[in-house]
Amino acid sequence: MINDTQSIDKLKKIAEFEASEEFLTDLRRYGQIRKMEQGDVLFEENSSIRAIPIILKGSVKIYQSDDDFKELLLYYLKEGDTCIMSVLNGLYNENNQLKAVANEKSEVLLLPVEKLGILTKKHPEWIDYIFRIYHQRFQELLDVVNAVAFKKMDERLLRFLKKRSEVSGKRSIKITHEELANELGTARVVISRLLKQMESNKLVRLSRNKITLL
Repeated sequence: MINDTQSIDKLKKIAEFEASEEFLTDLRRYGQIRKMEQGDVLFEENSSIRAIPIILKGSVKIYQSDDDFKELLLYYLKEGDTCIMSVLNGLYNENNQLKAVANEKSEVLLLPVEKLGILTKKHPEWIDYIFRIYHQRFQELLDVVNAVAFKKMDERLLRFLKKRSEVSGKRSIKITHEELANELGTARVVISRLLKQMESNKLVRLSRNKITLL
């Protein structure tokens, strides 16, 4: 059983749903809390799902890669979020198709997949939570498809920076041009050229390994 009652109790607030005391008690009984540093891997592609993550603190990046091992950032999991694909893959005993990496120092509640049936039967608020998260992730994936298919790289870059700023709550983003290129699936030279243009247009201010939105 989890002793960190405060971390579990704040889930009611950050997940924005009416969690009963009985539900929070079950989370403490079944879950484990994992503390992560920036860059720590929460789960890999093609791995079996043994626990469902719920973000209690910080944020986690979700990727998918192609056959050439190029990675595409799909979305962020923020405080109160879970990975809906992990839920579905866990329920149907399928390997995970995504990779999750801590975007910053984070705390994650891990719920064993074998307890999902119990939570679903006992707690209607759990079902409401899962459907709400599913809707959010679906909208975000539509945004990614739209950006890749129809947006120019400069628009995608600015959108990425604004999203990263929103997730962190800071206007300054610590990231290299190489990391940006990997996140967006393009070349570093392209990112460097676009950032210079954005700086000339007074959209950003560039410094060593840091970008500030203006």
